[in-house]
Amino acid sequence: MTELVARRNGGVWPIELDVTRSAVVICDMWDAHHCVSAASRVTEMAPRVNEVATGLRSRGSLVIHAPSGCTSFYAGTPAGLLAGEAPRVTPPVSIQWNDLDPSRESPLPSAFAQPGPCSCSSPDACCEAGPPYPWTRQIPSIRIEAGDAVSDEGDVIFNLLESRGIVDVIVMGVHANLCVLGRPFGIRQLVYLGKRPLLCRDLTDSFHRDPMGHCEGTEYVVDHIERFWCPSVTSAQLVGGEPFRLSECG
Repeated sequence: MTELVARRNGGVWPIELDVTRSAVVICDMWDAHHCVSAASRVTEMAPRVNEVATGLRSRGSLVIHAPSGCTSFYAGTPAGLLAGEAPRVTPPVSIQWNDLDPSRESPLPSAFAQPGPCSCSSPDACCEAGPPYPWTRQIPSIRIEAGDAVSDEGDVIFNLLESRGIVDVIVMGVHANLCVLGRPFGIRQLVYLGKRPLLCRDLTDSFHRDPMGHCEGTEYVVDHIERFWCPSVTSAQLVGGEPFRLSECG
């Protein structure tokens, strides 16, 4: 059992985490993006995400890689097959994308409702661009090792967690105001399913409109998650070293 001091509701609270009965979900750490600045943040963050995954895996945690929209790249691999092998379980609620829930959270500013504008790869590759998407797989600097799983399907990930009796789920990756909160395997859904998500707050970012800068905006969303959804910790608390900080955040 690991003792941590987590942030929640504007304060800090001691929590205990049994890493041998926990999972790590790595959200949407893609190999490419329409938006140059979003892609550069993933590239910069990925080595530390890999360090955390390596450290927790070595202590018994299940590592789930969830690069949405491109898990077909891993079809037939051990990690791609592992997730689908878990027995099917009927979930207590529907599993889907989850937008802001007015019954339990205050609205985020309109700047967080959708991405952009930002530095994009070409004049016609704007941040709101839809299919065809440029991402094809998870960024390779985050290694997928024996015993890991790959899936972006909420029901498949739920089956996998249930089959192993996992309640505590550490979430990291991009983007806090969109995918980390909203995906079918994201924080809102995990709460609805009776799990205990724990945000790794130094290993996420935000994708939003001005007037907030990226670093200020990310801290705003992290605070929102801590107040309404779940506690947060840093990578340093999980595996040692120093908390990660993007270069643009000083």
